[in-house]
Amino acid sequence: MNSAAIRQAFLDFFRSKGHQIVPSAPMVIKNDPSLMFTNAGMNQFKDLFLGNREAAFKRVADTQKCLRVSGKHNDLEEVGIDTYHHTMFEMLGNWSFGDYFKKEAIEWGWEFLTEVMKIRKDRMYVTVFEGDAKEGLAKDTEAYDYWKALIPADRILMGSKKDNFWEMGDTGPCGPCSEIHVDLRDDKDRSMVPGHQLVNTGNPLVIEIWNLVFIQYNRQANGQLNALPARHVDTGMGFERLCMIIQGKKSNYDTDVFQPLIHYIARLADKEYGSETKADIAMRVIADHVRAISFAIADGQLPSNVKSGYVIRRILRRAVRYGYTFLGFKDPFLHSLVPVLINLMGTAFPELESQRDLIINVMKEEETAFLRTLATGIQRFNSYIGSRIQDPGSRIDGSFAFELFDTYGFPIDLTQLMAHEAGWEVDMEGFQKGLEEQKARSRQAANVQTSDWVLLVEDAEMPEFVGYDELKIETEITKYRKITTKGQELYHIVLEQTPFYAESGGQVGDKGWLISGDKKIDILDTVKENDLIIHICDKLPEKPEEPVFAEVDAVKRRMTANNHSATHLMHAALRKVLGTHVEQKGSLVDDEHLRFDFTHFAKLSKEEIEAVEKIINAKIWENIPLHEERAMPIEQAKKMGAMALFGEKYGDFVRVVTFDPDFSVEFCGGTHVPASGQIGLFKIVSESAIAAGVRRIEAITAEKAESWFYEKLHLLDEISEVLKNPKDLVKGLKTLVEENLALRKDAAELAKIKGGQVKEELLKKAEVINGITFISAKLDLDPEIIKNIAFELRTSADQVFIVLANETDGKAGLTVAVSDALVKAGKLNAGTIIREISREVQGGGGGQPHIATAGGKNPAGIQAALEKARAFLQA
Repeated sequence: MNSAAIRQAFLDFFRSKGHQIVPSAPMVIKNDPSLMFTNAGMNQFKDLFLGNREAAFKRVADTQKCLRVSGKHNDLEEVGIDTYHHTMFEMLGNWSFGDYFKKEAIEWGWEFLTEVMKIRKDRMYVTVFEGDAKEGLAKDTEAYDYWKALIPADRILMGSKKDNFWEMGDTGPCGPCSEIHVDLRDDKDRSMVPGHQLVNTGNPLVIEIWNLVFIQYNRQANGQLNALPARHVDTGMGFERLCMIIQGKKSNYDTDVFQPLIHYIARLADKEYGSETKADIAMRVIADHVRAISFAIADGQLPSNVKSGYVIRRILRRAVRYGYTFLGFKDPFLHSLVPVLINLMGTAFPELESQRDLIINVMKEEETAFLRTLATGIQRFNSYIGSRIQDPGSRIDGSFAFELFDTYGFPIDLTQLMAHEAGWEVDMEGFQKGLEEQKARSRQAANVQTSDWVLLVEDAEMPEFVGYDELKIETEITKYRKITTKGQELYHIVLEQTPFYAESGGQVGDKGWLISGDKKIDILDTVKENDLIIHICDKLPEKPEEPVFAEVDAVKRRMTANNHSATHLMHAALRKVLGTHVEQKGSLVDDEHLRFDFTHFAKLSKEEIEAVEKIINAKIWENIPLHEERAMPIEQAKKMGAMALFGEKYGDFVRVVTFDPDFSVEFCGGTHVPASGQIGLFKIVSESAIAAGVRRIEAITAEKAESWFYEKLHLLDEISEVLKNPKDLVKGLKTLVEENLALRKDAAELAKIKGGQVKEELLKKAEVINGITFISAKLDLDPEIIKNIAFELRTSADQVFIVLANETDGKAGLTVAVSDALVKAGKLNAGTIIREISREVQGGGGGQPHIATAGGKNPAGIQAALEKARAFLQA
């Protein structure tokens, strides 16, 4: 059975058991501050477990694309090394929200594996929670008894809290679980060591395939467990592992999920998979990583240097490094695997096909940029070695190895390999120290302590957002909690009703005030935790149980609405000017400006930018009224042509915002102007590339745009005054530039003549020490001219050593040059010498063995530096 048929069999089975089959949520998470990526099938249902919203269906099943590369679930370094860890993987799952519980979950799981998938019963073991005395938790006898009716008792193993008690996090819903394990070993191996001895020991052929979680408790911040009012089932089965079992393989990578990718990589590298360990690992790494990168980009997450974008960039660079180091790929290659991946998974996940060009273009540009970075890193490595040829110890400093790792993306094994080839070794203790310090900084930055919610209203409904219509209302606090982050104490407050918009969809959260009596408390931000609207304050009302007034900062809201509505108008205008291939890939809207990322293959010309601005301003001045549908069925919205942001998760009903049905119709939950005329004026202030095929526009509106134009007019007035108010301002500027260039050319000629004169004077003053011509002086010249003089002087004799200094703006500059014969003989090294003498001017520098430069903040030490250089010849 191929992988596509296995996936479909799972979905069909649970459909037959009354489950609603739902699509996978995006792999990139937008509204959960505790997660960057979906790392388990249950993530999209977190709100249901937390009680933040009602379940539309009591029984649900799906296949969820997941990514585990950061935080507690971090499998990155194992990927490719073993046969079963992955970054991106599919998790098959079925859920019950307050409906069936342990009996059905266990019986259906067993039925699917043994009767539909035909897995041999004598190859399986199951685990059951053994209880925990410290927690006051008894053995899960209910699950044990259900299993005992299906499988011999000697195949039911008792598991500890570590393996058989699932928790969402430090707090929140949790409960006991039962794992199903399969023994894939040969009969001979099974006869020698019983399978039950290898369960949960890390054996690659005795593996967990399915985890059935029975959510029945809620963990408080103080560690206490309280029974949930409704019990739930959350199961997760590794799709790749299931394919391995059904297809009779011993590795996930040997299944048809990965083999087409691996065969393509092997052909590209002209190698045979299975013939060389390191090459095999590289192929597995690349096959795995191209999936993770492709799905992330398809879901709207581009590689970058921050947060989730940085994680994707790390994965991509790891794949490129393995290809570069072990498969000899010196040119971009990863993007060529995307069509192979789409053939494999495009039917189950159509977003891969629809985003094909974007995935390929972004990946190729990232590869190209990183290969340049790798080349620069190799250059840095060679310079490091070259400048220390005379240094004893032949040991690469750990801090430098960490710099290569952190800045240039070098894996430590690549640095070790290059060091070994040069006859050096790496200070691994120093490298590990740098790595641990970096991890400690990351942990500190992410450290947030969260207390339990203090409930003021029992069984409160989810907060009702009324901010489309009201900016100030009377309401009450239903619950609050204290959090501590980076030493600062803040409060999270939930209101029964709120006019505050919570950050989402690119729009920042509202700011404003909570008014209790005569006290006004600042609301610093409004965010969503899953679907729960949270108001962030630095203090609580003195009597939080009493009614309060919630008031949004109306000025900030109005300016933010201007920018958000302008974003919609710009999206439509870009599609008119550039074409319908334009798709939104991200945005940021606040009260200061708007930022809009979109797909397009080229830099916008001045004419295109002007055309976009003219369309938008025309629509603003038409004063088009806002039309909104707050709960339109999603299929109806799609039929009317409403544009959605790819990678966003939408419900069955959506809000549709329209400014002229023939111009701009979009899915949107943000706040907008009542009519386009309120925007006033629109101006694009920058346009740039952020990735291959993705452009970014930043723009301003209303008063900000008006101020921008006034600033430009004032600037023109000032320039005109400086040029004595010429009739033709442009002609006046051109004349000034031409005169300046002519003067610079004359100055360069004079400097060249002076440099030649100085060079002749220096040669006359040269002295010979131990057979080496030594030239040293402090010069009153430009540093670049001094460097050129030194470079020319190094060829004036077979054995010559030059040290020149200058003082500019209160700082010292040093240049050292050595003739080729001295470098080749190993007598002198400019890089080594510059490091030593620059200490005298309280500075540092570097360069090549034949020429090097340095700067320092103490020009008074120049003479001492020159004398120290002389000492190299007197030793």
